[in-house]
Amino acid sequence: MAPMTAPAPAPARPATDQARPAPTDFHTLVTEAATAPTDGWDFSWFEGRATEERPSWGYARSAGDRLARAEAALDVQTGGGEVLDFALGVAAPARPALIAATEGRRPNAARATALLRPRGVVVTEVPDGAPLPYADGTFDLVLSRHPVSPDWAEIARVLRPGGTYFAQHVGPASAFELVEYFLGPQPEEVRTGRDPGRERAGAEAAGLEIAGLRAERLRMEFHDIGAVVHFLRKVVWMVPGFTVEAYEPRLRALHERITEEGPFVAHSTRHLFDARKPGEPARR
Repeated sequence: MAPMTAPAPAPARPATDQARPAPTDFHTLVTEAATAPTDGWDFSWFEGRATEERPSWGYARSAGDRLARAEAALDVQTGGGEVLDFALGVAAPARPALIAATEGRRPNAARATALLRPRGVVVTEVPDGAPLPYADGTFDLVLSRHPVSPDWAEIARVLRPGGTYFAQHVGPASAFELVEYFLGPQPEEVRTGRDPGRERAGAEAAGLEIAGLRAERLRMEFHDIGAVVHFLRKVVWMVPGFTVEAYEPRLRALHERITEEGPFVAHSTRHLFDARKPGEPARR
């Protein structure tokens, strides 16, 4: 298993870090996790503290292969730009003539701009759910990794005829062992949200053809309570309004459970979309 959904293997820790004993007491673990930066989608902080199996399809590398063949590409909800940056590295030296990215959170957009500007990527801050600020038929490739909610009509609009939407989505009831530990049993409509079948229907209703749709359930392990705290601060929709103060009794109980029984195990769900806009690509 790899560190939490990092786009590429995290670099090895320096020898001094490897020799330093990890903290084990509740207060130290929680304080460290509660003060660590959470901007972007770099999950290397979790190295040695939490793991998540990666989907077999290798999204970031596959996205790089797609970028190598594209003329104009858009990455929707790019986060801090880390995955797109990795994919462009895979595509090099080939690359689209036009590359754009959107992001809804201002700190992430600033981080993505700093990371991706040297690669010629224009990052635009676009609130989640807002129309994409591009003309109809601008892109022959639209990418997205873990969009909050895919806007199929907008995706179809900005794609050229024959263009492709290639994306990895979060699936239903992802990490719900952790969610329900803090929030209790969730209603069925919440558990079945992000269902790939429903998303497929939404894509087809927008006029896209589904060339491929794959789904996998993947093991996650949290090895200390700090990893849990940092994860819930970073992936804010898992336990809305999460703070250490609000959930301290549950956190202490979980800390004792991990200490006595070993890692807390949950399961993420992911699905891979490969969708195409009908029509023949225009000659350019």
